Amino acid sequence: MQAIMYVAHGSRVAEGVHQVNQFLEKCMDQINVPIQKISYLELVRPTILEGISHCVDLGADCIVVQPILLLSAGHDKRDIPGIIDKARKIFPNVRFIYGQPFGVDSCIIDILFERLREQQTGSERVEDVLVVGRGSSYPEIPQAFAQIRSMLMKRGIHHVSVCYMAAARPLLKEGLEQASKHLSGKLYILPYLLFSGILMKSMKRIIAAKDNRSSLVLCRSIGYHPLLIRLLKKRIEESMSYDRLPTQS
Repeated sequence: MQAIMYVAHGSRVAEGVHQVNQFLEKCMDQINVPIQKISYLELVRPTILEGISHCVDLGADCIVVQPILLLSAGHDKRDIPGIIDKARKIFPNVRFIYGQPFGVDSCIIDILFERLREQQTGSERVEDVLVVGRGSSYPEIPQAFAQIRSMLMKRGIHHVSVCYMAAARPLLKEGLEQASKHLSGKLYILPYLLFSGILMKSMKRIIAAKDNRSSLVLCRSIGYHPLLIRLLKKRIEESMSYDRLPTQS
């Protein structure tokens, strides 16, 4: 029997967990697979192994492990595959298929523009944007953000820069300083995050401490937008058609 196990990040912020659960419940309603469960990488239960065990108890013999992550970095490349390897040893008769994160996609760019429009007043144009990512030491992350920057600029934003909250440079404070050097109007800060958790609170504190904070406009995080349901369905269909990991350990 086929199963899908969604792997969310997990958070100390209860609202963040509630948001992802609501989003995934809406996804489950639109995906015709008999067994669908949610698990978490950290801080929240069930763990991935617990979720897999639950799927097997319900009769699953093929499990799509679908990460609910924006981009591919350490969790996607190292942590989740390592747990799948353990699961293969525990459940040798179960076939595991490893899905892909959301990745860089035009529908996420659409959501970013929606977040910008929410903050616009009157007929003002958005000229300067600072995209803020979580950050990672993996080289794929700056490559992905370079692509995101290019896609935003192709849609008419003149100045787009990128910074990170951790593990990559420039950090947010540096990004704000650099972006403010050529600023003539407002700087729109776009968090490339799924929900408004601890990192968003950190952003607000850093922005509030800036001398030019009146010209800094913090947009909402990407959030669990309806367009992401469509993208997640696409990723699951892709997952069904190929494996990123061998079917046997």
